[in-house]
Amino acid sequence: MPRTRNLLRHRSEHEHGKVTFIELFFDLVFVFAVTQLSHSLIEHFTAAGAAQTLLLTLAVWWVWIFTSWVTNWLDPERLPVRLLLLAIMLGGLVMSATIPQAFEARGIAFAASYALIQVGRTLFVLWALGDEHRGLTRNFQRILVWLLASAAFWLAGGFTEGTTRLVFWIAALAIEYVAPSVGFRVPGIGRSTTGDWKVEGGHLSERCALFIIIALGESILVTGATFSAMAWSPTTLAALAATFVSSLAMWWLYFAYSAEAGSRTISGAADPGRLARLAYTYIHLLMVAGIIVSAAGDEFVLAHPAGHSEPKTIVAVTSGLALYLAGSMLFRWAIAGRLPLSPLFGMLALALLAATAHWLTPLVLSVFASLVIVAIAAWEARARASNRCP
Repeated sequence: MPRTRNLLRHRSEHEHGKVTFIELFFDLVFVFAVTQLSHSLIEHFTAAGAAQTLLLTLAVWWVWIFTSWVTNWLDPERLPVRLLLLAIMLGGLVMSATIPQAFEARGIAFAASYALIQVGRTLFVLWALGDEHRGLTRNFQRILVWLLASAAFWLAGGFTEGTTRLVFWIAALAIEYVAPSVGFRVPGIGRSTTGDWKVEGGHLSERCALFIIIALGESILVTGATFSAMAWSPTTLAALAATFVSSLAMWWLYFAYSAEAGSRTISGAADPGRLARLAYTYIHLLMVAGIIVSAAGDEFVLAHPAGHSEPKTIVAVTSGLALYLAGSMLFRWAIAGRLPLSPLFGMLALALLAATAHWLTPLVLSVFASLVIVAIAAWEARARASNRCP
């Protein structure tokens, strides 16, 4: 008799699975993680520091998005699944706490907590699926093989130092990020197809939209914390307004169209697994990274709004928004099948702004950058309004 534990979500054709309160509670750890990432980038805004923060951002995102895939299949209202999420929260808290010193004294703590979350969660899913769901079980068996391989590199890097650690961890992430694109192919077990990943698209799109909110919340938190410690003046008030408008425009650009269109498209897609892998697992990362870099730029502008713009301020302000626009453009391409022109023009405008920003004050730089993202959001809003008119 097949072994079953009945932990899968109930699926309905007429409504998508709701995001549960335990999933929202779970996200609180990643509010802390994003805060740690943005602060690490602010404190180490160099080429090496940016590379390290990028690697850690990739790791944090991978823990969160893999868990979101799991709760797309397993029901968080079931006690064993709730306990899994709470255990991952504890591991994620340890992992997030080590981020500032992940490339220093706490490398093994970061690597061990990360590998334990990834491998432990997969083992739990295999236990939860039992023998009844052969397709999903075989899929997670393949995932386990890949995660065990990457865990070896994570742990090896944790026991080394400097460049060697970076190389080991790059190899570990490369294994994990390549794995979905090749269907977690394992000799003797075969590979998974996107048709095997029967995701509930509305739930996954809502989860990713909530992570965008988390990242934007961190941008506002950095802005507010920096502003509260400063003497108020017309200059600092103007800098606060410019950085806030930039965050507002990023929210507008995503939630006024992309979030709803993405949810509608993946919910009706013939192969939602393929779209979930491309648009939500990979492309959303660009937007999250852009928001984190923009948060660093906001802090630099608020801390020193007058005088010549330093290279780190120019890079953070313009590249953060450019990354966000690139992610927005690719996301629209994934869900609509065409590349929108407005983000491309926005990236070109930001590149021109970066080339001339040395002669601008950080405040003026921030104002112009905010105007670019507002203009793109307004362009998109007008285009949508025109399309709705008969």
